Amino acid sequence: MKASLSDVFAPKLFSCMKGYDKGRFTTDLMAGIIVGIVAIPLAIAFGIASGVGPTEGLVTAIIAGFLISAFGGTKVQIGGPTGAFIVIIYGIIQEFGLSGLMIATIIAGIMLVLMGVCKLGSIIKFVPYPVIVGFTGGIALTIFSTQMNDLFGLGIEKVPADFIHKWICYFENISNINWWAFGVGLASLLIIIITPKFSKKIPGSLVAIILVTIGVYVLKTYCGVTGIQTIGDLYKLPEGVPMPSMPEMAEGESLFSLVKKLFPAAFTIAMLGAIESLLSAMVADGVISDKHNSNTELIGQGIANIVVPFFGGIPATGAIARTMTNINNGGRTPVAGIVHAVVLLLVLLFLGNLVGYIPMPCLAGVLIIVSYNMSGWRTFVSLWKSPKSDFSVLIVTFVLTVIFDLTIAIEIGLLLAIVLFLKRTNEASVIRVFHNEIDPGENLDVALHEEKLHIPEGVEVYEIDGPYFFGVANKFDEIMQEVAETPKVRVIRMRKVPFIDSTGLHNLETLCEQSKRAGIRVVLSGVNKHVRSTLIKANFEKIIGVENICSNINEALEKSAAYVSE
Repeated sequence: MKASLSDVFAPKLFSCMKGYDKGRFTTDLMAGIIVGIVAIPLAIAFGIASGVGPTEGLVTAIIAGFLISAFGGTKVQIGGPTGAFIVIIYGIIQEFGLSGLMIATIIAGIMLVLMGVCKLGSIIKFVPYPVIVGFTGGIALTIFSTQMNDLFGLGIEKVPADFIHKWICYFENISNINWWAFGVGLASLLIIIITPKFSKKIPGSLVAIILVTIGVYVLKTYCGVTGIQTIGDLYKLPEGVPMPSMPEMAEGESLFSLVKKLFPAAFTIAMLGAIESLLSAMVADGVISDKHNSNTELIGQGIANIVVPFFGGIPATGAIARTMTNINNGGRTPVAGIVHAVVLLLVLLFLGNLVGYIPMPCLAGVLIIVSYNMSGWRTFVSLWKSPKSDFSVLIVTFVLTVIFDLTIAIEIGLLLAIVLFLKRTNEASVIRVFHNEIDPGENLDVALHEEKLHIPEGVEVYEIDGPYFFGVANKFDEIMQEVAETPKVRVIRMRKVPFIDSTGLHNLETLCEQSKRAGIRVVLSGVNKHVRSTLIKANFEKIIGVENICSNINEALEKSAAYVSE
């Protein structure tokens, strides 16, 4: 039991403490400080864009960042709010309020813990790449769309949540552009783009926020410029870590009914969190030559998302950009992630008032760059050259994410991917019919100098190449009907059948019963251990006879010849 528990939950922090020394702490300390500085504008921007505020964004980065580093399954993962959650969080708040977001996040956290406990970490990795690219690109476009009001200073008090109506609203208010606000946003964009050309270590977003904030302060104080909104004009400024609180239920609303309503949104949060964190972990593994524990990582993410809502925080996950910043600056243990959380805490406690001076168009510029980096437009171009079915899944997922919501996009995207996978598997599965002889070297890429196997008269050999599942079962029926002659013995060669499902088993049972009524013997050949075990559990040997389940084709043909000569 203990071994099993350690396989599921073994935080990297504990193992990294063995042999931990001053030199390693120094590198982790510097990396954590730098990542903490990088995270400041992102945490604030993500909090505001999600429909909460700067305090909530910082609190999420502090608490979730600490817990993900302390209990996660990677050495270098940096956790916190990410752009992927903006759309789903904003939608939940609009419909269910902050209490609804709180409950949905807790449910998502519980889901993540259960995923880890049930060892589903490796399964999450198999979410098709086109689905991931599709909804990531859709999220990026949606984030970009939400920033137009602040970027152009349109002054729209309530922007429609729907993508199409949102843009209609923008065009209807295009004459209200505040050119000072637009200039601030444009300057922010240029600074973020140009900064990496001079320094790779200093984040462009931080440079933009510092320079542009100073510039706007001068314009407003000494030049009489008005109309440039700042965070302090719209939101309550951070005053420290909020005290924990419970969700407030609306009058007449039961917890069960609310949970029922929020379950789809919670599922989306959990799936997004799992996918993004594990993708980030896999990228990090490739850089530092390490191997993360995916189940522990899911549990760590779950713990963070269970705890952070009680402090007013929003959903959190592993952040690829901040994780790579950590790695590039020397971070090699979870201590760096903990230091990053401490840096953010100090900012919240002692520099919170300064956040109020940050212009909203500047934050819009930061988020536009974030959306651009998320968009993966180069991947869109490369996948255009892939099979059209993959690109179709990408486009459908992308459009559904933009037009409808992430829940529908993920569900439909996964469904399409599964259908296409089954279609390809079915197309790849081949059933061949042999009447006179079998060439051992046929369909192989090497020449075998073996004699061809003679098939006795009155015997037909059907070779199945691929899994015997419901799709192949129907194909097998069609081929059987096409064969005009009625043999005395049917040999079903299953050496290349890795597994058989319930539909395939039912099809095989039906075939044997029909053949028996027609006076035809059925012999199985080359049945592997897994398939044989499935057949035995289904009491299949009572239908066909255990003696007719042969280990190889030679034995099957000898037995068939004996049946023909009877």
